[in-house]
Amino acid sequence: MFEQIAWLPLCGGVTAVGLVLSFLAFRRRGAAAGMRLAAWSLLPVAAYLTGALGALWTIGATAVGFVTGLVLNPMVWAGVAVAGLAAVLFVVSGFMRGRRLSTGRRKKADPERQATEQPGTGRPGAKAPVQPVANKTQPAVAPKTPKNDDDFSDIEALLKRRGIS
Repeated sequence: MFEQIAWLPLCGGVTAVGLVLSFLAFRRRGAAAGMRLAAWSLLPVAAYLTGALGALWTIGATAVGFVTGLVLNPMVWAGVAVAGLAAVLFVVSGFMRGRRLSTGRRKKADPERQATEQPGTGRPGAKAPVQPVANKTQPAVAPKTPKNDDDFSDIEALLKRRGIS
C-alpha cells in the first residue's frame, strides 16, 4: 500500500500549507513561533527526500494494527482484567502488611529488641532518668517524669545523647 500513494505531492502539499501557516504565525505571534512552525513544516519533505517515509509508514501501520487488535479482541480484555486484579491484590496486601507491622503484631518477638530493652521501661534502649547534680548557682530541678509518648521518645533519647535539647 505504501507504493500506491503519490508521496511527493502529498509531502509537498503538507509542507506548503505548513509554511503558509508559519508565515501567519510569524506575523501574529512573532519570529520564534513562526520559525518553530516552519521547522515542523519542513519535516514531511525531509522524510520523503531521505527515504525515511517508508519506515515511518511501516511503524505507523504496525502501531495502528496493534491498537486495533488490542481494542477489538475480548481475549486481550480478559488479560487486562486479570492484570488489573493482580495490581489491586498487590496494593491491598501491601497496605495490610504495613498496617500489621505498624501495630506491632508480629508472630515472633525480635530477640535483638528484647536484648536491648531495659526492664520496667517497655522501650528499647531506654535508660533510667539521670538526676541532675545540684549546683550552688542554680536551683535544683526536679527530674522529669518519663512520658508515655511512644512517637517521640526515641527521637528525644537520640537528641539527648547528641547533646541537643
